[in-house]
Amino acid sequence: MAKPQKRYVCQACGSVASRWAGQCADCGEWNTLVQEVAANATPFQARHNLQSGGRTIQLSGLNSEIALPERMRSGIAELDRALGGGFVEGSATLIGGDPGIGKSTLLLQAAAKIALRGLSVAYVSGEEAADQVRLRARRLGLGDAPVQLAAATSVRDILTTLGEGSAPDLLIIDSIQTMHSDLIEGAAGTVSQVRASSGELIRFAKERGTALVLVGHVTKDGSIAGPRVLEHMVDTVLAFEGERSHQYRILRATKNRFGGTDEIGVFAMESEGLSEVANPSSLFLTNRDESVTGTIVFPALEGTRPVLVEVQALVVRLASGATPRRAVVGWDSGRLAMVLAVLEARCGLSFSTCEVYLNIAGGYRVQDPAADMAVAAALVSALAERPMAADAVAFGEIALSGEVRPVAHGPLRCREAAKLGFGRAMAPQGQAGAKPDGGGLSIAGFRTLGAFVDHLLGR
Repeated sequence: MAKPQKRYVCQACGSVASRWAGQCADCGEWNTLVQEVAANATPFQARHNLQSGGRTIQLSGLNSEIALPERMRSGIAELDRALGGGFVEGSATLIGGDPGIGKSTLLLQAAAKIALRGLSVAYVSGEEAADQVRLRARRLGLGDAPVQLAAATSVRDILTTLGEGSAPDLLIIDSIQTMHSDLIEGAAGTVSQVRASSGELIRFAKERGTALVLVGHVTKDGSIAGPRVLEHMVDTVLAFEGERSHQYRILRATKNRFGGTDEIGVFAMESEGLSEVANPSSLFLTNRDESVTGTIVFPALEGTRPVLVEVQALVVRLASGATPRRAVVGWDSGRLAMVLAVLEARCGLSFSTCEVYLNIAGGYRVQDPAADMAVAAALVSALAERPMAADAVAFGEIALSGEVRPVAHGPLRCREAAKLGFGRAMAPQGQAGAKPDGGGLSIAGFRTLGAFVDHLLGR
């Protein structure tokens, strides 16, 4: 009998080495190589003689008739929005997020709503005992929901139990890092175990038409822990974002084979669990009755949903010789440096002797390039100590040349601002004539950042 070959697999990136080393040669992480037993190598002739012995597969054209996948709505509109309409039969969904962010709470609420509609739901917890899950369900007022609950970590036991009768319509595994397959050596959570356990569960879901949801741990940088191949194996990847110190949570799809990745779901954490937020702008706008320097409202866009957030800036002049500080919360610090450079080079404003602090209110994180004009307006207002109009919004992208560039979905942003009672918008010149439906919002267009600054300073 051939001696089993041994290999060392990096638990951070999944690369394989023939011998142990303190540092992974591919990703550079330390102490991540773990010894595993490799499968017996296939003989050379068998590996290279693949032109016979297989089964014939059926080929079809691109114009073949197909049926749209059946959707199973969760009963939570914000979750269905992020999924593209609901869970798809036979699909695999991976949801990741920081510890305590509310992943298990959200899935338990969705499982209860689906089960109350008469569909079969199985919830398998590998991290908590069944009684702990029941206590959480009672706190959420879901203790009477007919959800089938189990606490197990063996993939063989789970699939054997579910395979005896009719397969459930929805299967939730919390979490995949706790699952263990006896076909692979190694502790639960290792690269080989996560890959093997996921493969078996996904195969069961595809064969039996079960919608599978896997909960995944995340690393300290926010990415899903385990092998990267896990995100390629599933059909949908959802990221549950937010700060535990803040009330809001955002569910964002980073991959979706059955829908788009441009939609988000917004939730608020309350004592009764996660509640849907139909109007996310109300979460991120503070009381604007009083005029304060350095604040402006920006109509951000998350997919097709506009969200109004408040941009806050504080500029503090320093004595000569002191090193100024730049602090940013909720926006890209590199982009702030670019906006400051353009304001100095193209508009003649000096921030070199000032400390600059920028904050997006409510803990929201903005990645939209259209926030450049709102940030510039907040900085100019703070520097000149001139408050902005309380009913004004600003959006537009700033180029290094000082040009204000048009952005996508300008009318949609203006429509949301008008709906919330704002009376004026400062936008790129090309979008000045884009009136929102319903009117009531005057739009001022600017071609260059210099003209925009002159308007703010009343020149």
